[in-house]
Amino acid sequence: MKFARPIAWLACAATAAVLAVAPASPAHAQASAAWRTQAAYTQQELDQMLAPIALYPDALIAQVLMAATYPLEVVQAARFVQRNPGLGGTALERAVAPMGWDPSVAALTQFPSVLAMMGEELDWTRRLGEAFLAQREQLMDTVQALRAKAYAAGSLRSTEQQRVIVQERVVLIEPWQPGLLWVPYYNPLIVYGTGGGRRTRRSCGCRRSPTARRTFRRSIRWASSGGR
Repeated sequence: MKFARPIAWLACAATAAVLAVAPASPAHAQASAAWRTQAAYTQQELDQMLAPIALYPDALIAQVLMAATYPLEVVQAARFVQRNPGLGGTALERAVAPMGWDPSVAALTQFPSVLAMMGEELDWTRRLGEAFLAQREQLMDTVQALRAKAYAAGSLRSTEQQRVIVQERVVLIEPWQPGLLWVPYYNPLIVYGTGGGRRTRRSCGCRRSPTARRTFRRSIRWASSGGR
């Protein structure tokens, strides 16, 4: 069993909440304005889109959402990591620094299985980025609604890998040990009970990792940040 690698440079858990109200960059503002002229994603589409990642720790889902707005860089980063399987931790961070990728994309190189999933499911990644730019508030509400479903179904609980904090209508997911983050792998058809992800054709991010292990109710498996 591998332990999660240090991720002190990864955004803190509060980033997810900050992203919900953070102003967009000029380029993103233009993209968002252009997308608003098209039909918005329906709630059902957002449910399906977010079901595979809604139970990621706050710090990780924040990076996934932001990185999804840079799909080309995601593909480039995924290929870089695939070509350099021996790099990890600080060495990988240094190798990625000159690439000029968005910090969110660079951060995800430490989570190769997540980055690979985003690169392989590029259409899903693009749509996620579009929704994050154009429907940010609804998207974040959807994450909370899905977490509430998983909590009600008994699938989302505090474990030795993570701490689940319920504050009124907000569900936070944080690592127990600061700087160490585990990636959950799960089937949306199971963890949300009835509803979330029911019609998702493929469960993005739910592949079994060599470093994963079974935890509670056959619902969620875990892998360290270096799990491939």
